[in-house]
Amino acid sequence: MNKKRHTTRLEKRNNLGYLYLLPWIIGFLIFQLYPIAMSLYYSFTDYSFGSQYDFVGLANYLQIFTKDREVKNSLAVTFKFVFMSVPMKLLSALLIAMILNQTLKGIGLFRTIYYLPSILGGSVAIAILWRHLFDLNGVVNVFLNKFGIKSIGFLTDPQIALTTISMLSVWQFGSSMLFFLAALKQVPQSLYEAAKIDGAGPVRSFFKITIPMISPMTLFNIIMQMINAFQEYTAPAVITGGGPVKKTQVLAMTLYQNAFTYRKMGYASAISWIMFIIIIIFTIFIFSTSAKWTFYGDEEG
Repeated sequence: MNKKRHTTRLEKRNNLGYLYLLPWIIGFLIFQLYPIAMSLYYSFTDYSFGSQYDFVGLANYLQIFTKDREVKNSLAVTFKFVFMSVPMKLLSALLIAMILNQTLKGIGLFRTIYYLPSILGGSVAIAILWRHLFDLNGVVNVFLNKFGIKSIGFLTDPQIALTTISMLSVWQFGSSMLFFLAALKQVPQSLYEAAKIDGAGPVRSFFKITIPMISPMTLFNIIMQMINAFQEYTAPAVITGGGPVKKTQVLAMTLYQNAFTYRKMGYASAISWIMFIIIIIFTIFIFSTSAKWTFYGDEEG
């Protein structure tokens, strides 16, 4: 009898739990799963706003890979942006995290200050500020002029415009820094003390203790920042508008133009799924590579 009552209570608790989850489940189905499924379907059609559409199969994907030079250019720009911004952001985040991991007076305030760029950095206002800072008549060039250096076309020179935009992404290192800081605090100090007794210096301790101990967090940061970089839109759209000569037109901008300027929703959906597949491939590659490193490291140990 008692066992039956206990089972009934558990069932009621489970039902209550499902009831609490219901708003999230409904929101996920309506606002996430349904749009994802529809975008996949639209990617095989010639759908555009306010008109009839037909199923065209792989025509959109074939056009992207064989005829559309704009998408190919955007892909190349996006890859450059990812390979520039992600390593620089992670290195900056790790460096600042190591500094903030020290026991210093008022360190809590410094941690808050260093996190602020991540809160503000992705906004349109900050992108506009960045544009004015690096404009030909911006603050940076005015400062350089005072030392007799000619104005540099940070945003107009095709060779350095993308690098300038990447620096804004690097400036938003706060979230990665917090994750690194949390990982650094979990590294036992006894390991550093033992290494010091054995004669290991700070550099060797960093590569032999710190890097291996925070490797799971490093993997997490690499994947998350890579995903964010592939989807970057605000900075290049606001700062340069994709120029000069489309050297900063990332894939997200091309996707937006096809969807809302040319109203080619089916074609834009195909571009979005190509972006998704690229992100999946890179994620699997990073996971498989990190697994090999871990395997070899354990084998050597």
